[in-house]
Amino acid sequence: MTRRNVLIMGAAGRDFHNFNVFFRDNENYNVVAFTATQIPNIDGRIYPPELAGKLYPNGIKIYEESELVDLIHKLKVNEVIFSYSDVQFEYVMTKASIVNAAGASFRLMGAEETMIKSTKPVVAVLAVRTGCGKSQTSRKIVKLLQEAGKKVVAIRHPMPYGDLVKQKVQRYAAYSDLDKYECTIEEREEYEPHVARGGVIYAGVDYEAILREAEKEADIILWDGGNNDMSFYKADVTFTVADPHRPGHEMRYYPGNTSLRLADAVIINKVDSADAEGIVTVRNNIQHVNPNAVVIEAASPITVDKPELITDKRVLVVEDGPTLTHGEMKYGAGTVITQKLGAKEIVDPRPYTVKSITETYKKYPNIGVLLPAMGYGDQQIKDLEETINKTDCDSVVIGTPIDLGRILKINKPSTRVMYELQEIGSNTLESVLKAKGLL
Repeated sequence: MTRRNVLIMGAAGRDFHNFNVFFRDNENYNVVAFTATQIPNIDGRIYPPELAGKLYPNGIKIYEESELVDLIHKLKVNEVIFSYSDVQFEYVMTKASIVNAAGASFRLMGAEETMIKSTKPVVAVLAVRTGCGKSQTSRKIVKLLQEAGKKVVAIRHPMPYGDLVKQKVQRYAAYSDLDKYECTIEEREEYEPHVARGGVIYAGVDYEAILREAEKEADIILWDGGNNDMSFYKADVTFTVADPHRPGHEMRYYPGNTSLRLADAVIINKVDSADAEGIVTVRNNIQHVNPNAVVIEAASPITVDKPELITDKRVLVVEDGPTLTHGEMKYGAGTVITQKLGAKEIVDPRPYTVKSITETYKKYPNIGVLLPAMGYGDQQIKDLEETINKTDCDSVVIGTPIDLGRILKINKPSTRVMYELQEIGSNTLESVLKAKGLL
């Protein structure tokens, strides 16, 4: 039988997973290329033969997504697999139309053919968009399970931007591990909060190999999702976080709407800072597509360690990068606390940006006066540091989940923003975990 030529569209995460679990040893298909988008500096690489398996002794080349149509023709592609997240439905179908017009079929892979079964119970934390509050939800779940005497190991959605062979299976249990694996800022934002609380978190490229290692030391696996993607593992209970600051997005983004429909419980987060109308819209949409889900309302109260650096000061606000870029949020935790504490001014960093940070604003012009904590490689981290240090302000408000001072030398006073999940009402994470027999 002739093998079907396949191209996988991705962003160095779900694309590699879909290949590993479905295509790697599948003799019905011939994966001729990956394309890459969303993340800078990942095109032009090779998915290495050490990970690609016996059918691909030379590995698989990764191209820039802008070459998609030419690749379909040149490589005689029969089928294109769309494998990245946090995009509008219209965006997905536009890509489908481009692919179909070029002569290939277009495919979205389902949960059953991409989820791996664990030997241990799995709790999955998903979201309808990036920046909804998965991290604080995951931290609260880990805390509850640990207090019940469970050994919890978290596994994070992939962010493999370096040497893929070295990143096949990564285990983080100490700050030194973050340096060992040369983590980007985005990776640190997800791993460091677990490490800071004495936890263990795995990530990497091969998620079956990762799972089997994690199972050796875990009573329960926590899937700590990325963007608004589905879980890579079959879950015993699924929590999906929604954001009333972006009401309606839970109905219009892929695969966030899938994640909403998969949920056993939906957390409407940030109700302390959202409009009542937005909360009602999200609640009605949950009822419409997943009426059996438990609905949990929660706040994410925000604090800072040095409030005096905000009140009556001209501040530069650094927010989580993906939340401002493809997450399309106009503000984050840093902005909320800055306004609450009465800053004199949020300083516009755009006159001071350099190199890759300047390019980020060109690609995402709606970011406005906030500075996204971009740092996908050494050079971009240097560009971020230079931009912060050049900006004319009194102090820096760090709204990311990590201590940027550990990797940047900031030449002015700074204060860190912190936030934790706080449920409101009788429906809680604890009550859902108890109902599922995990507590």
